[in-house]
Amino acid sequence: MPQADTRAPAPPLDETAHVVAKLSVLDRFLPVWIVAAMAVGLGLGAVVPGFGEALEAVQIAGVSLPIAIGLLVMMYPVLAKVRYNETQRVIGDRKLMVTSLVINWVLAPAFMFVLAWIFLADLPEYRTGLIIVGLARCIAMVLIWNDLACGDREAAAVLVAVNSVFQVFMFGILGWFYLQLLPSWLGLPTTSAEFSIWAITISVLVFLGIPLVAGYLTRTLGERARGREWYEAKLLPKIGPWALYGLLFTIVVLFALQGEQITSRPLDVARIALPLIVYFLVTFFASMLIGYVLKLGYARTTTLSFTASGNNFELAIAVAIATFGATSGQALAGVVGPLIEVPILVALVYVALWARKFFTASPAPIER
Repeated sequence: MPQADTRAPAPPLDETAHVVAKLSVLDRFLPVWIVAAMAVGLGLGAVVPGFGEALEAVQIAGVSLPIAIGLLVMMYPVLAKVRYNETQRVIGDRKLMVTSLVINWVLAPAFMFVLAWIFLADLPEYRTGLIIVGLARCIAMVLIWNDLACGDREAAAVLVAVNSVFQVFMFGILGWFYLQLLPSWLGLPTTSAEFSIWAITISVLVFLGIPLVAGYLTRTLGERARGREWYEAKLLPKIGPWALYGLLFTIVVLFALQGEQITSRPLDVARIALPLIVYFLVTFFASMLIGYVLKLGYARTTTLSFTASGNNFELAIAVAIATFGATSGQALAGVVGPLIEVPILVALVYVALWARKFFTASPAPIER
């Protein structure tokens, strides 16, 4: 028998129009800070000789050490907010779990495959890179977008964990299916690629495992020492902003590393960006519609939409570089992925908050 929900009731729907106004200055003007971070990164990459090479010199799980640090700082505060003793209610929600698995591991990769062949049929390297991006399901930044949009934190933590497990076992299989088997069935050119299961596992353990354990221990020990009220009213507000600091730092480093490729091949970047824009928008709105039809409520529908539309760019870039080389077209496609994903999903946070008025109260509402 499912456990009764003891959380506070959802705020009245007439308050949702003011959600954006209630956000902190950092949250409310996030698009401005992101554009500024992109500009700073491009400037550093262009002005400081050897800056990109220095950032790339040391790596963790195939990703630049500064980017890895930024990702860990970004994810830790969000995972420290999760009420881990309430994740059981998410695991018991078969409708949400099954829907998420189908969208993430059946529909979304297939949709990216179709888009790659429609938009990049004449550019095999970029096409392959785009397909790899579609196979790398999100386990990092989605937590930020979900939190900003008042999604269900516990559901996000569970779905990200499920995606991580599936990523370890399914990435290589789906890579073989979409790059070799399916194209051969359709009479299309195939691409040979071998993905290291060990590299994928390390990526998951580093970028999800470390902040997940840290967040769990912080909440468990903090509540045990001072109680939940102190933890959520006093401690979380102090560590919470670090999630966005980590995000902005990651964007600066990412643009500093890849700025030269972006500015030197603008037409190629535009060709890669177009199917990505279609992918993020269609996947997000289709997931929102599915959640609405299934009556999941706003919080879980939002979580479903962001976990479906986001991608694990750090894994996609690492796999593309390890398999095809750092200067390959596949690697460039992987790099363009987050550069398009970040501003698009930030915009979708505001779209989700606006759409909240169309939903009834969520079965398990989230508090901010």
